Amino acid sequence: MKNEQRRSQILIKLQESSSPISATRLAEAFGVTRQIIVADIALLRAAGQQIRAEHYGYVLEKAQNDGIIKRIAVKHGSEQLRDELYAIVDNGGKAIDVIVEHSVYGRICADLNLSSRYEVDEFVKKVTETEAAPLSQLTEGLHLHTISVKDEGAFERIVNALNKMEILVEYD
Repeated sequence: MKNEQRRSQILIKLQESSSPISATRLAEAFGVTRQIIVADIALLRAAGQQIRAEHYGYVLEKAQNDGIIKRIAVKHGSEQLRDELYAIVDNGGKAIDVIVEHSVYGRICADLNLSSRYEVDEFVKKVTETEAAPLSQLTEGLHLHTISVKDEGAFERIVNALNKMEILVEYD
């Protein structure tokens, strides 16, 4: 199979899948190494494909026609990380990413894609086990989240929960 054919088949597999597909699984399916798949994904992204890396593999971004995308600014310490993310997912939201505006490096964005308490717990566990500092520590706790919600009611519940926690700075 030629490289272009394999990349085309990777896109088809991602389109047909309802869950993330790991690079290892794709490598086994196409009889190549994991590194070749990682390079293929990078080339597909460079060509404009919206492929997102999640905790358990790659997913193809689907059109956001079943929800509303919003952005919130919050400020808190790392001890409130779990509670902040719970406030989003418990009220019908998905934390798509985290963004900080760094004085030297500019905008730094990292995918989260958290939509349940289980995913939040796994994320916080990984941060704790690796002793990695949350991005928000680079900006004294100030950071943005892009979130998706099904309707304005869900967004209002999230805003109210974050206000109650006294960590909401701004929202659109």
